[in-house]
Amino acid sequence: MSSRQEEKQRRREERLAAEQAAATTAQRARRLQLVGGAVLVIAVIVVAVVLVAGSGGGNKGSNTTSDAASAPIPAPGPNAKADALPAAAKAAGCVARTYPSEGRNHVTSTVKYKTNPPTSGNHNPNPAQDGIYKPANTPAKENFVHTLEHGRIEIQYKPGTPRHTVDQLVSVFNEKVHGVAGYKTLLFQNNTGMPYAVAATAWTQLLGCPKMNDKVFDAIRAFRARYVDKGPEFIP
Repeated sequence: MSSRQEEKQRRREERLAAEQAAATTAQRARRLQLVGGAVLVIAVIVVAVVLVAGSGGGNKGSNTTSDAASAPIPAPGPNAKADALPAAAKAAGCVARTYPSEGRNHVTSTVKYKTNPPTSGNHNPNPAQDGIYKPANTPAKENFVHTLEHGRIEIQYKPGTPRHTVDQLVSVFNEKVHGVAGYKTLLFQNNTGMPYAVAATAWTQLLGCPKMNDKVFDAIRAFRARYVDKGPEFIP
């Protein structure tokens, strides 16, 4: 092979090597772009999930608040159990009553209930969510009656209740039932003009306390233990 042919072959091999190197670099760049794009998509999804969770997804409604304060309350006493509800209510100066069911149809209109606070009756198709509600965000009565049908317990306090008392009710709300804090319970400011300082309701059941005192906590504990998950519809 002449020297001219050798030089021509050498240049051809160099050109092919350069083209291969360029192709490899371009391929690597495309891979990096794809990986970077995938990471960006995943990051966007993660942010979206966090925002949805923070806005009240799942069992927590958008009206609930997680920044509620708590305050020390007496430890559970011998009356803080389901079968001791009559004794617990009497010791606290409360009344514990059972009422006939007022119905359970779904309606979109307002409903006039026979008990105050309501304990059963026709209700809005959308149940109120479990949780602690700020005073301005109390669910409409038609929505929280639906929640009672699902076996929930609702703890209510009258407007103007001292903040310390509300914080104490937050503490009893957060006590664990079946190993879960706030298990199937709602805490909110009453919006029906009830005649009690504090009340707890379940489906067809009422615990009404005209005055707040330290014995009320055991009455609420006994009421919740006795009636949680006892509604006509079991909803986890």
